[in-house]
Amino acid sequence: MAFKQSPSPNFSKRTTKIDMVVIHNISLPPNEFGGRYIEDFFQNQLDPTAHPYFATIEHLKVSSHLLIKRNGAVVQFVQFADKAWHAGVSHYRGRDNCNDFSIGIELEGTDDIAYTEMQYQQLNKILADLCEQYPIKYLVGHNDIAPDRKTDPGRAFDWSKIDEHKSVSKKN
Repeated sequence: MAFKQSPSPNFSKRTTKIDMVVIHNISLPPNEFGGRYIEDFFQNQLDPTAHPYFATIEHLKVSSHLLIKRNGAVVQFVQFADKAWHAGVSHYRGRDNCNDFSIGIELEGTDDIAYTEMQYQQLNKILADLCEQYPIKYLVGHNDIAPDRKTDPGRAFDWSKIDEHKSVSKKN
């Protein structure tokens, strides 16, 4: 899998095996698509004066492994062997700190606006590749691992458009 590389400083060494993929959404500014704001945010280069919302998030140090843009373009911020800082305070099936054992994939979008077919196509290709490389058992939304804090990927995400992958349990 070759993607545009846009390295984030927001990662740490992974010390556990990967067995989960977490689906997120992001739009910066909220409900707007396009531009470099997401990349700038994950690289700690977001200009807090470019939009009022940015001043509220400038202190955050977060990342994801991948971003799938509306047009299907994919950007990689953190190598899969490393731990991206995407899940925050999280737990799943008796395990805390889901960043430790998961790959985070951001879709450019919101909870309420339909994702594009190109995003689903790219996501399915990526998931197939990840399932060949790693023993992925769980495919979940951010809301599944941080239900008191997060709602993404939201109502607009159509889980039925995600191909079944060997040994992966969607949302369970």
